[in-house]
Amino acid sequence: MIAAIKPAGSNTRGLLAYLYGPGRHDEHTDPHIVAGFAMLGMPDPGRDQDATLTQLARHLDEPVLLRNSEFGKKVTDHVWHCPVRAAPEDRSLSDAEWAEIAQRIVEAAGIAPAGDDLGCRWIAVRHADDHIHILATTVREDGRRPRLHDSGVRVGDACRQIEKDYGLRQLKKGDHTAGRRPTQAEMHKSERLGWEQTSRDWLQDRIRAAIPHAGSAEELLAYLEADGIAVKPRRGPSGDLLGYAVGRPGDLNSDGEQIFHPGGKIAPDLTLPKLKARLETTVPEEHPTARRDQPVTPWHQATDALDTLHTDMADDTHAQARITALGELIEATAQKAPTHLQAELRAASGAFVRAQRSQVRAENQAAHTLRTAARDIAHTATGPDASVLATLLAALVWATVLAAHWHDAKSHAHQTEAARQALRHLQVAADQALTPVLDGLATRQPSDQARRTLVHDVRAAIPNHADRILTDPAWPALATVLADAEAGGHKPHQLLKEAAAQRELTTAHQPARVLITRIQHTSRNPAPNLRAEAARRRSTLTGPLASSRGERVAWPVRPAAVPTEDIRRRQL
Repeated sequence: MIAAIKPAGSNTRGLLAYLYGPGRHDEHTDPHIVAGFAMLGMPDPGRDQDATLTQLARHLDEPVLLRNSEFGKKVTDHVWHCPVRAAPEDRSLSDAEWAEIAQRIVEAAGIAPAGDDLGCRWIAVRHADDHIHILATTVREDGRRPRLHDSGVRVGDACRQIEKDYGLRQLKKGDHTAGRRPTQAEMHKSERLGWEQTSRDWLQDRIRAAIPHAGSAEELLAYLEADGIAVKPRRGPSGDLLGYAVGRPGDLNSDGEQIFHPGGKIAPDLTLPKLKARLETTVPEEHPTARRDQPVTPWHQATDALDTLHTDMADDTHAQARITALGELIEATAQKAPTHLQAELRAASGAFVRAQRSQVRAENQAAHTLRTAARDIAHTATGPDASVLATLLAALVWATVLAAHWHDAKSHAHQTEAARQALRHLQVAADQALTPVLDGLATRQPSDQARRTLVHDVRAAIPNHADRILTDPAWPALATVLADAEAGGHKPHQLLKEAAAQRELTTAHQPARVLITRIQHTSRNPAPNLRAEAARRRSTLTGPLASSRGERVAWPVRPAAVPTEDIRRRQL
């Protein structure tokens, strides 16, 4: 059950005209009052042919008019409006049940507290089978204004209890991380202009698509402006960026002027301070030459970053930061993936948005590597080959599973559901990407003798899952991957153990497919030549210095200072 409190209004008669009218988009049938304050003497135009909307409006406005006549400052924002709608699959509620529900909601909101005879005047009008509208005038009988602060939270809590009491579909409790729902006016305007999305939803998608491309808030605004979006920065006297608003091309007001939406009104995590915290966090590399010595593609770099995701989930602030950056990586991958995979990946990115934010503060420095990988992918000019992309998508699937588990452990119901929705889309995309890779591998299986040896390796390395792996339809492809890795100098037994340790296989429906992507990634480079490595180490050693165990010591290791007296004794 959803109770959506609308912004305060000032025209009681106008709202009544809508509630008792034919409706603009939904058909209004048999409009009538099902509940209200002290029902005595209240006209109902839906049941009394002599009653008028003007009479009902005056009846509801009487405390407001009395207060305005006594005080110099008039009350103008006195109309409280809250539609209450049941889920489509819920049973049809009777008028009496809707009356009880309406009473509980106005009590929770503070409109008419339980046992308070001086509360506000209100009515509940039913003009459809699945919902009612509660209208109240927010001046009490004693002339005071009601306390409506946080009324939305209290009404939401009341709806969750009502769902249990009446056996209705139970929604998840709100956590203040949801974006704003489109207003009726926004939806009607989009329909009138032929837009599939409201302006705020459209702008949110564009901002999220731009985030992986930007290294600062200034870069983000520049990217949006280059994309044709109207940008309105707010700057201080020093020129520093203090805020921003964006507008959709063609979204104009009645005077023909561009309509702008502040970032915080588009989504709670798109305020300027939060964007700066995500985009402008940098962590210097301890070994800046490492990436030059071992060049990797952005796609490999992203998979490497995902491999370490599980190692830092115990710290909540680090986990939240990494999950936020994971959403950016999914978005960047969706933008650069082949066309036939983009629909599922974009759907995954959109579904994961709610999972990216929670009430847990994010320590954004912890996600620097993952965010860098997303940015590198967004800036790459070429896409990956099929096996590399399949490996990355498999890693994204596993990372999303970890994100869902973390949110579930923290009782983040909305975020858990969002991660699970994204997971379903990612799994479809991963399967589509892996299928041609498996077909290619299966066509060049190793010899019978090699396969028998590899079967022995599987049973020795992963005994608990060996039967499932060897009966998996993808086993022939896995055998080819292991044979290729062995040809590159790797040990299949060791690769299998490492892959099984990185991702548990108990919950994997097809364990061989999981192992294929893991082993292809870890064995992509030839195994190091141990003799060459030993020779390289010897070349760095100088002098006959040795440790106490006879090992040679690499320069520059300075010998410990020896007291002069000890030297004299040795000479003697």
